[in-house]
Amino acid sequence: MKIIDEDLASKVVRPRPGKSHKGTYGRILLIGGSKQYGGAILMAAEGAVMAGAGLTTVATDPSNVTPLRTRLPEAMAIDLYSPALFDQVAKNDVIVLGPGLGTDEQAKNIFTKVLETVSKEQTLLIDASGLTLLAQNRELISRIKAGLVVLTPHQMEWQRLSSIKIADQNDQENLKVLASLFSEKAKNVILVLKSHRTRVYDLAGRVYQNSAGNPGMATGGMGDTLAGITGAFLAQFGPRLESVLAAVYCHSLAGDDLYQDNYLVLPTKISEHLPQVMKRLSLSSKNR
Repeated sequence: MKIIDEDLASKVVRPRPGKSHKGTYGRILLIGGSKQYGGAILMAAEGAVMAGAGLTTVATDPSNVTPLRTRLPEAMAIDLYSPALFDQVAKNDVIVLGPGLGTDEQAKNIFTKVLETVSKEQTLLIDASGLTLLAQNRELISRIKAGLVVLTPHQMEWQRLSSIKIADQNDQENLKVLASLFSEKAKNVILVLKSHRTRVYDLAGRVYQNSAGNPGMATGGMGDTLAGITGAFLAQFGPRLESVLAAVYCHSLAGDDLYQDNYLVLPTKISEHLPQVMKRLSLSSKNR
């Protein structure tokens, strides 16, 4: 097992080149946010924008569009239930699927069609409701065609998908089940198993443990925010394991900075602080 630390993250978060534009930093589409769970997609979108994605689009229930535009005018919005959603899927580098999507029949239909639409040239990150839908309909794994698949479950979501009870979740079992679920259907799958010390796994058998994080971060919406941040890192730093590792670390490092003076660390405050964390890491890499 290797440790995710500042040295690793600073190799990914490099200074931005002078000759660049918004297209340089990737296009990300976040899909989710039913009427009942609009906050999840808003937090995920804020994480993506503040983590530096070049262009961020949110497909959500129409009831969430006004709050999104009010809080985050940098993000574009489309109707989650419009056929235009699937045209939009094809235009983005990274698809974040699931925050606040829900698990009813309409959500399942959207989830299934997105899985079938994403191509091998794209990255698919499945989170929250998307993981529950996948656990309830494991046959859908065979329909995933994305070049890179990233799963971001907390331990209970992983229990549903893997059938490994939380008490029995260890590196050997997690790797074995990850391979059995996905090795025949995807060439590149990364599992981000969220806990008090998040671990990251891939099909090559590599295991990484996050060295940052604190109990102040144990609050609703933290995983949605991480999903958005991870999607943004994949869009701008490339579809690779290192981008995921850096996202996990930066998310927690921002939380650690805030925890020094706060009893509780809110997900939206992590997003707000993230550009400062990334600037610090980029300068660290530049000065080596």
